[in-house]
Amino acid sequence: MAKYIFVTGGVTSSLGKGIIAASLAKLLQARGLKVTIQKFDPYINVDPGTLNPYEHGECFVTEDGAETDLDLGHYERFLNIFTSQANNVTTGRIYQTVINKEREGAYLGKTVQVVPHITDEIKRRMLLLGQSKEFDIIISEIGGTVGDIESLPFIEALRQLQWELPEEDTVVVHLTLIPYLRAAKELKTKPTQHSVRMLSQEGVHPDVIVCRTEEALSPEIRRKIALFCNVKQEAVIEAADASTIYEVPLTMMREKLDLICMKKMNITQYQEPELGKWKEFLDKLKYPKSKVTIGLIGKYIELQDAYKSILESFVHAGAMNECKVQIVNVHSEFITEENVFEKLGALDGLLVAPGFGMRGVEGKIVAVKFARENNLPFFGICLGMQMAVIEFARNVLGIKDAHSTEMNPDTPDPVIDLMEEQKKITAKGGTMRLGSYPCELKPNTLAHSIYNTDAISERHRHRWEFNNKYLDQYEKAGMIASGKNPESGLVEIVELQGHPFFIGVQYHPELKSTVENPQPVFVSFVKAAREYADRKNAIKNPLLQSEMI
Repeated sequence: MAKYIFVTGGVTSSLGKGIIAASLAKLLQARGLKVTIQKFDPYINVDPGTLNPYEHGECFVTEDGAETDLDLGHYERFLNIFTSQANNVTTGRIYQTVINKEREGAYLGKTVQVVPHITDEIKRRMLLLGQSKEFDIIISEIGGTVGDIESLPFIEALRQLQWELPEEDTVVVHLTLIPYLRAAKELKTKPTQHSVRMLSQEGVHPDVIVCRTEEALSPEIRRKIALFCNVKQEAVIEAADASTIYEVPLTMMREKLDLICMKKMNITQYQEPELGKWKEFLDKLKYPKSKVTIGLIGKYIELQDAYKSILESFVHAGAMNECKVQIVNVHSEFITEENVFEKLGALDGLLVAPGFGMRGVEGKIVAVKFARENNLPFFGICLGMQMAVIEFARNVLGIKDAHSTEMNPDTPDPVIDLMEEQKKITAKGGTMRLGSYPCELKPNTLAHSIYNTDAISERHRHRWEFNNKYLDQYEKAGMIASGKNPESGLVEIVELQGHPFFIGVQYHPELKSTVENPQPVFVSFVKAAREYADRKNAIKNPLLQSEMI
């Protein structure tokens, strides 16, 4: 039977429950156990697919086409396994299921209530992955903060499971904050005490308390937390701020978080953790041999979580190239022909990010033109690829009114058009082209050299596509379709012949990048940016140029 670890949070949000859950899962996996993680979100949206990126950060898409919380990206990046629809559950999905059952008469005329009907559905979802017999341990992250009204049904479901399951089958890890008051020069444990008391009042007693802190916890502080929160002193874990999230598994291993949890779950057979590749990755990340500056052209740059998977993919690709990738955020809304050199001239590479809507698209088109004309390594993702297509039509093919029907439904030249199967759809949630689709690569192209294979599979999230009516014009002028969907003929990849590195992809490659398997397009893009930087430095320094020769 699978065992269950529940991760809750207190004091404040954004403490890093997802990172702690992923780090614990990584350590247990490294000890030979089969582990997966699921996220329970307390908001009433069925999924984050219709949420503005400013509201909730990026929407992470799984292989099976589920639009999920961005924490699932952390789970995949740490564990190097795929997640699915079952790994992310929201209050909206819970209530939707219960209401549908009520309409079907499944409750035999009974009054439908939060307890037991909502909590029973939450428990069913919590246990679902464990029933597959694929995993030894299921880690469930409970979103929100203890004390939130929205989280109460999840905490009640957790309380019931602690009572229903054998004691050694559940562990509760509570993440909290130990603030440091600089004026008084001391750490304060009172917020943690109140958080644990509030959790205990709901009938849930934590087995482990993980303390986010800026300063080291003294033995006296640990003893005080243990005493007032009713846990063993060794179960008070220090989670100090780290320079990178990828250090956290090693920090948690030093704190013996995995051993404490296994002891509580009566797991006695395990191996020493195998983290050789992880440590090698960290060494390359911390001690790079070179540096590149890459511009991220987007319209949600005020919130870093809006491009979380892209930023993490650059971390993975940078380590693979032993190169520090410095990201410069450039708001596309403020790029014009007049200031484009000032904003982009110092870059070694340019990534035009995905997005929706009209705002900022003209700035993205100007940025693409700058990269194309100046041989600057360019990488466009989803909308970024579409902007490259529009820019090429306007400035190379001479189709001055070329546009996407997303931004201009009346354009006479819709080089980007709504997918045929999307034209009759009116509901927004979960109706895009979502999930993993195959793509065949054309031989002797940049795309084929990047992947070094004839066929790939990547994840999608879009409604608009390249209009194949214009494909011949593009390919005659030098922009070729180097990747296509074998069934629909949908153009998945475009690239520019004669350019050092210019590629646009309709899919989202950032969603499959992990520490152990960095995404190939990102790796090649960083390599191209590094070569561009070397050439640029050689021109500035004749001595370097002679060395390169």
